[in-house]
Amino acid sequence: MSRPRKRRTGCFTLLLLAAIVAVLAFAWFRYDTFADAPMRGVRPGASVVVRPGHSLPTVLRSLQAAGVQGSTLEWTALARQLGAAGRLQVGEYRLEPGMTPRELLIDMRDGRVVQHKVTIVEGWNIRDVRAALAKAEPLVHDAAKLDDAALMAKLGHPGQHPEGRFLPETYVFTRGDSEIDVLGRAYKAMQKALDAAWRSRRADTVLKTPDEMLTLASIVEKETGIAEERPAIAGLFERRLKLGMLLQTDPTVIYGMGTAYAGNIRKADLQADTPYNTYTRAGLPPTPIAMPGVASLQAVANPAQGDALYFVAVGDGSGRHLFAKSLAEHQQNVQKYLANYRAAQATRQ
Repeated sequence: MSRPRKRRTGCFTLLLLAAIVAVLAFAWFRYDTFADAPMRGVRPGASVVVRPGHSLPTVLRSLQAAGVQGSTLEWTALARQLGAAGRLQVGEYRLEPGMTPRELLIDMRDGRVVQHKVTIVEGWNIRDVRAALAKAEPLVHDAAKLDDAALMAKLGHPGQHPEGRFLPETYVFTRGDSEIDVLGRAYKAMQKALDAAWRSRRADTVLKTPDEMLTLASIVEKETGIAEERPAIAGLFERRLKLGMLLQTDPTVIYGMGTAYAGNIRKADLQADTPYNTYTRAGLPPTPIAMPGVASLQAVANPAQGDALYFVAVGDGSGRHLFAKSLAEHQQNVQKYLANYRAAQATRQ
């Protein structure tokens, strides 16, 4: 009678083991499917932020609040398998439709945070830069209430004018970065570019300091958007400075007018004396008038040779200029400009 009982016990054990194996196989299949299947509940444009001190359970609650579905057990098991449970990096992480839990946890483990961008455009002045930063999200806006003097003091350069001090380019930032962070990087980038240009300057340059180079580069930046013209215009201004001629450049007058500039320069504006009016004052203005790019800095460091002392726009909308070595030739070019301008205006009517 004992033998059949043993057989029944053995069969029960086998059935129990089979059931356990089946349950484990199902659990593994479900876990494996969860790990590499697109996350459910992800909304376009959603993200999750890991803050200092956040644990895995805290992050999982943030994911649930963002609409992401999945059991805490599955997320925890996957995080442990990937070595991410105790290594979640601080930052913002984008939740893309089609992204899998494995991809998200690897991003969090390796710190592949969302990167945002803000661009400082060549020729912008400090007001333009401030306005762009004020619109950049999710940048922390810690410079908005600072005037220019306080801003430069905050950046570690008290007493320095901010104009021209921030290199035009696109800057990448992450959530938690501030306007001061971006401006600090832009300042260092400009200083590096200016130092390089100053080291490469021609030996016979009339410029005495890097600051003078920065100021002249800002004028060249505002005078032309044509890359090949920059060295020619830089050379023309160099010759004027050496001869003691007035620079007579409109962008400096416009800068001196500030917010009073309404799009046109009148004769009265050219005659109204300000520290930036190069029609009434000799030499360079007291500060740069815009943010020059690297190309303008290099043009001033190595200006083109020549004998031109005057230039005027072609007037056909191309942005190009006519150069002249004498006032008489310049006056002829002015007439060409007026003729081209009137013809261009007529075609628009």
